Amino acid sequence: MKAFVINKYGKGALEFADVAAPDVGSNDVLIEVYAAGLNLLDSKIKTGEFKLMLPYRLPLILGHDVAGIVIKAGKNVRKFKVGDQVYSRPADYHIGTFAEYIAVNEKDVALKPKNISMNQAASIPLVALTAWQALVERADLKKGQKVFIQAGSGGVGTIAIQLAKHLGAVVATTASAKSFELLKNLGADLLIDYKTNYFEHMLKDYDAVLNSQDQKTLEKSLNVLKPQGKAISISGPPTPEFAREMGLPWYFKIIMSLLSFGIRRKAQKKHVDFSFLFMRAEGKQLQEIAALIEAGIIRPTVDRVFAFEQTNEALQYVESGRAKGKVVIEVKSGK
Repeated sequence: MKAFVINKYGKGALEFADVAAPDVGSNDVLIEVYAAGLNLLDSKIKTGEFKLMLPYRLPLILGHDVAGIVIKAGKNVRKFKVGDQVYSRPADYHIGTFAEYIAVNEKDVALKPKNISMNQAASIPLVALTAWQALVERADLKKGQKVFIQAGSGGVGTIAIQLAKHLGAVVATTASAKSFELLKNLGADLLIDYKTNYFEHMLKDYDAVLNSQDQKTLEKSLNVLKPQGKAISISGPPTPEFAREMGLPWYFKIIMSLLSFGIRRKAQKKHVDFSFLFMRAEGKQLQEIAALIEAGIIRPTVDRVFAFEQTNEALQYVESGRAKGKVVIEVKSGK
């Protein structure tokens, strides 16, 4: 089969190559890939930035989002059958959606929402699971609470705003003024132009912050929280708790303790909670998200769709930071 492969870490292009078709385990479904979503995580793995946390062996097929059709089911698979239209964020160490086929454990798969295309469905899994695990699991966001979602026009932001509004929260977000109309339509209540305003001067007594920016922005975000508020960061720094969750060796716990010491101490002094979130694959949550999409509560935001052969150009576009919502590659047309 054809796939885009990393042969060595760095900033060079992915190699378009013929590779062996994936083995299908007894708990796996083999998915014919119709579309794959791109994420900054793909770029960070490609350059080697994440090789300490995710020590992949090379060569490696990239890709963390998929929508497609089940063409084979392992002997223990009970939830899906051949012909099902599905979508998924494959688990770490089992990624590889920039390919014509991928085998995924059925627990990480959900039926594709019926009211959206394959391209739209491929834009959803990683960012929607991130938003769900941040706002529902970590923040336990309730009706009437206030949440600050940074970078509202990004992939995570566009979904998180809609999910937060569904949960009944008041939503503030940052973006450039040209994205305001989009974000207002998604439900954002307070729009802050990051080019001309300082969010830390405009926001106060918030219950939660979803941080996706740098350390400096994270530190400023602590100031907008009320006591016992929650700062959830998806951009670091990683914590010792994260090392334990990932089952990393003991020395990683020490490294991550040092990396996050400063922000954890500042959060403690302000009587707020800080945690680092590295989202996990979860088919059950994807099925709940699919129900929200079918009900019209969450709408995918796709900026551009590239042809499969243009995967390198698509990844460069993601890296440029210009995308509003998600970028997708169409591997096979027709659905």
